[in-house]
Amino acid sequence: MKMQWLWRNWLAAAAVLLAAAAAASAGGGNVSYDGRSLIIDGQRKMLFSGSIHYSRSTPDMWSSLISKAKEGGIDVIETYVFWNLHEPQPGQYDFSGRRNIVAFIKQIQAQGLYACLRIGPYVEGEWTYGGFPFWLHDIPGIVFRSNNEPFKFYMQNFTTKIVNLMKSEGLYASQGGPIILSQIENEYQNVEKAFGENGPPYVLWAAEMAVGLQTGVPWCMCKQDDAPDPVINACNGLRCGETFVGPNSPNKPSIWTENWTSFYQVYGQNATLRSAEDIAYHVALFIARKNGTFINYYMYHGGTNFGRTAAEFMITSYYDQAPLDEYGLIRQPKWGHLKELHAAVKLCSETILSVFPSMQSLGEQQEAYVFSGDSGACAAFLVNIDNTKSVLVQFQNSSYELPRQSISILPDCKTVSFNTAKVSRPFNTRTAIPAVKFDSAEKWEQFQEVIPQLDATSMRSDILLEHMNTAKDVSDYLWYTSSIQQDSPDQQSVTLSVKSLGHVLHAFVNGAHAGSAHGQFRNTSFTLESTISLNKGTNNISLLSATVGLPDSGSFLEHRALGVQSVIIQDSDEAKNITNYSWGYQVGLLGEKLQIYSSEGSKSANWSSLGSSQPLTWYKSAFDAPEGDDPVALNLGSMGKGEAWVNGQSIGRYWVSFRTLAGIPSQTWYNVPRSFLQPGDNLLVLFEEETGNPLDITVDTISVTKPSLRKLV
Repeated sequence: MKMQWLWRNWLAAAAVLLAAAAAASAGGGNVSYDGRSLIIDGQRKMLFSGSIHYSRSTPDMWSSLISKAKEGGIDVIETYVFWNLHEPQPGQYDFSGRRNIVAFIKQIQAQGLYACLRIGPYVEGEWTYGGFPFWLHDIPGIVFRSNNEPFKFYMQNFTTKIVNLMKSEGLYASQGGPIILSQIENEYQNVEKAFGENGPPYVLWAAEMAVGLQTGVPWCMCKQDDAPDPVINACNGLRCGETFVGPNSPNKPSIWTENWTSFYQVYGQNATLRSAEDIAYHVALFIARKNGTFINYYMYHGGTNFGRTAAEFMITSYYDQAPLDEYGLIRQPKWGHLKELHAAVKLCSETILSVFPSMQSLGEQQEAYVFSGDSGACAAFLVNIDNTKSVLVQFQNSSYELPRQSISILPDCKTVSFNTAKVSRPFNTRTAIPAVKFDSAEKWEQFQEVIPQLDATSMRSDILLEHMNTAKDVSDYLWYTSSIQQDSPDQQSVTLSVKSLGHVLHAFVNGAHAGSAHGQFRNTSFTLESTISLNKGTNNISLLSATVGLPDSGSFLEHRALGVQSVIIQDSDEAKNITNYSWGYQVGLLGEKLQIYSSEGSKSANWSSLGSSQPLTWYKSAFDAPEGDDPVALNLGSMGKGEAWVNGQSIGRYWVSFRTLAGIPSQTWYNVPRSFLQPGDNLLVLFEEETGNPLDITVDTISVTKPSLRKLV
């Protein structure tokens, strides 16, 4: 016990010294690689990396997030680059605010860490349209991610733009900056076969194009086993210590670009949890069995899908179960356990990097990976693969107990400094404390969204138009409007049947709500059926189709289709197919056009006192910022589905009514960054598609405490 206590204190001291050394050494220098590791300024490196996406947090959060990652033993900060965020229109670039990737990289450098830039520019990442700007869809003859000249032209143009931006700021390590590694493409092997003969040439072209930009640092491709030289093939997944096929050349190092710390979450599903023990086990296994020397945690901090940036059916919170949660708070024991792992590995990293290990059998499901350097130094990883029981093993004339599915690290081949299954950090508990209530009708005003009719629309077609191609990603919403004549003098009851390819549909007949329906993740199509009443004369049919993010994965993304597919009205005698009637279209909502979620725009709407809850209602209130520095969240547990804005900035979509199988919302609390707030009179606006009770909304402060009876989030 005394020896373990000494080792634990040594780990703590080592972590401090390693952080100080990193601050002194990171940034600047020649970067190369061989079959063992990345080599920076002639020194082999064992690198732990953490994904923090600049655009999923706010600039005022960046310094703290990077600092906490560094304190946790992280050497490298990894981020995607989001094409549609930076080039919303061809040739029009935006690097302001949360888009200021240069400032983010400089923050990394200021804290003495390295950076990994995953340009893509296809990123997937649960980001709308996989990061592609939608205008790319309209380029004549384009085929995404294939040996297609129009696509390659625009991909090279954006990649070159980002590389040149980094060069102009001196941010590559070859220039004295922190960027030591870049990525081109993303998990292309998953879809390559679908492109037939146009797949392999595209891979070769992408690699040659990237290398030709002469960044002075290596490039990698993840999930691309045949990544062309000199591009490094990398692993993504939960268990790369088991699944990685290894480098495709003896001269390339073994790197893991995505070690998933939990998993993305979609509406209607529960969060996927991954224990600290499991993450640590597979990291240690990757180092021992696959000679891994670069491991990136995806995500180290997930953050928030602000605005409309989430991909289809993704919740607004992203990887909240990461070592740093959505708000940037430390999540224990995950953060602390991984910190101890990093320190233990760094104690023997020089030995590990000097040789490849030898493997010794310690039992039927037990192994020892021994690193014996020429200097006489020795380090060992003792592995118990058995996930059912602990075992006692003999190694170099000593006995070691290995808990089930665990790895013990012996930096000197004698004393255990760390075991992946032994967690010393207690679980912490996140608590939401209401700071502001909106429980009085006098605190609210509402505005009823206008339901358009065919005669009021200017866009017309005799066929049902595809949603995405019509809306062009300027709004989630597209109105389909038509009319039908009823000759009978009596009101007639009929069945309205609408088939949709996704994602959500609200039907209105003569201005009255007639029903709603929606699809779900990976099964987006559905049929809305509702009994409606038709009056004599003209009856107006208004269908509001809504997307919940655009698709982000799969081959031929440009061919994906959403929206209304057919409309049939069935009475007792016949089915009338009105699919090919004259249809009018309106992209977006009136409230969006007026920007009534902003301070100035809200003045243009005719707000009224709070009344009964109706679909398609805008709500407005004001509040003072909670005191203190704790993160702030909006509790929308009483609402249905929609979007929320604070002082004109969208905090994202919400969909509380889409419950899990256990009957609870996938997300109830929605992050409101402190930088969005002013001391007083903060404008809160919500657009509610369904119905909800705004009186039960609260603004809460979020903190990490010991377990209590307060509500947990």
